[in-house]
Amino acid sequence: MAEPVKRTRRYESPRRRAQAEATRAQILESAGTLFERQAYAATTMAAVAADAGVALKTVYVAFETKSGLLRALWHLRLRGDQEELAVQDRDWHHAVLDEPDAVRKLRATARNSRVVKERVVALFDVIRGAATADPEVAGLWSRIEAEFHGVQRAIVESIAAKRALRRGLDVDRAADVLWTLNHPDVWRLLVRERGWTPEEWERWFGDTAISQLLGGLAPPGA
Repeated sequence: MAEPVKRTRRYESPRRRAQAEATRAQILESAGTLFERQAYAATTMAAVAADAGVALKTVYVAFETKSGLLRALWHLRLRGDQEELAVQDRDWHHAVLDEPDAVRKLRATARNSRVVKERVVALFDVIRGAATADPEVAGLWSRIEAEFHGVQRAIVESIAAKRALRRGLDVDRAADVLWTLNHPDVWRLLVRERGWTPEEWERWFGDTAISQLLGGLAPPGA
């Protein structure tokens, strides 16, 4: 009778893992700088490697393609860290959905949206521009738009479940309204073009969402 084959367990030291994560973070930082400075099409993987101070092979091993690098950068900016946990599964998103008071729910939505937009808006423009010429980026863009609308709809559904939506407003229309108010294009117009501060945008978004979805305006500080 043959002896069972002994399987060796692969060991990865915490130090090596930390070094790999640091290298990945540096590559993503360099990619973000170059994508935003000179656009997606003009940025090569070699340029990203040179800026990050790593071998070109390292970039390809970590991300495989330039569109894969862009996708990973988007997820990092959107989520705020490198954990493989979608926005829909994040504690801060669940806290919004679980908030029983509709006014506080929309205020929290405005606050979270401001924090995220300060991280993603510049890259949002990069992805939209690249989507017209790169099919893989176009697919990423479509998923971003669909997931963004889905997140807004989930918030609206949680309001509707408490029967707090303004009379005559259904979930479909309310989701479209929240999606429009919260869209990065509106942020761009008010913050970039008109010079609003992010805090002013947050207050306006919260006030307007409350007015449009609930039919009233919360008192200051609510």
